[in-house]
Amino acid sequence: MSTITVGTRGSRLALTQTSAVAEALTEISGLQTQLVTITSEGDVLTGPLSQLGGTGVFAAALRQALFSAECDVAVHSLKDLPAKDLEGLSIAAVPERADVRDALCSADDATLHQLPEGAKVGTGSPRRAAQLLAARPDLQIVDIRGNVGTRLARVRGREDLAETSSQAPGAARGDLDAVVLAGAGLARLGLQDQISELLDPQVMLPAPGQGALAVEVRTEDASTAQPLGIGLAQLDELDARLETTAERAMLARLNAGCAAPLGGLARCTDEPDGGVKLRLDAAVCAPDGSAVQRAGAEITLEAGAERDEALDQAAQLGIDVAQTLVAEDTGLLAHVVDS
Repeated sequence: MSTITVGTRGSRLALTQTSAVAEALTEISGLQTQLVTITSEGDVLTGPLSQLGGTGVFAAALRQALFSAECDVAVHSLKDLPAKDLEGLSIAAVPERADVRDALCSADDATLHQLPEGAKVGTGSPRRAAQLLAARPDLQIVDIRGNVGTRLARVRGREDLAETSSQAPGAARGDLDAVVLAGAGLARLGLQDQISELLDPQVMLPAPGQGALAVEVRTEDASTAQPLGIGLAQLDELDARLETTAERAMLARLNAGCAAPLGGLARCTDEPDGGVKLRLDAAVCAPDGSAVQRAGAEITLEAGAERDEALDQAAQLGIDVAQTLVAEDTGLLAHVVDS
């Protein structure tokens, strides 16, 4: 391959993320890259995200582009990628993970607890909606769609942030007290100043894979016997891979969709003896926030452990946490199964 074609969705955030990966891949491997924009079903359909076909609505078109050789590499937001691997494709790299936390963007920069009684908060995520209501049952949750600028413009006082080139005619502006977005996406777009509060994971557990990117290729192209595979292997960051492996294994065991009211976060911390502690916490919520079921566990990966062995242990941790949720099922798991 003289030039590597890199598939991306067409949103400003997707283009920013994909450009960063393409540039890093060129720097590491010396391979030239060219971006190819692919339109996904999730980008053109309207209506609540939770009703647009379940897991992978944003990833399917990029994956099809890989199979049809429209592109050689696809860059996904990992939280949007189905947890079960697709035969013939491989996640060849998970670059260093960004901030995992959800961000509250509000009028007057109010924090979650400072929002007025009955405040209107926008989100298209059942997970965020459920955890918002668990923390503040008085809130009015408003389902929203659109790119980052479109959603930010829904906040009173932030109407001028609408991305006019993609703003739908008649789209609402300034009708909400706050919206919740991924902090990583705002940071990648240089919009950190729009964050009123980064929500503590104890209040709002992120989506599995949040803050991470997945670089997917045809399986044969992931081989480290060729320059592309070598470059992708160098782009892969072990802590990010361990964390997201545990989170995705939990999702796969639960057969959970990306629209489920389910949070999951794994974190690596270094041990004094050179090993790594990997902890995974999960929360399943009633859609109205009235009940939350939690589970968590941790393992220690010995210093010098083989990479594949460490990844197998991370996956088992995810399965174990999922099994705990299943064994202690309070009825909430019925809300997370992908249809």
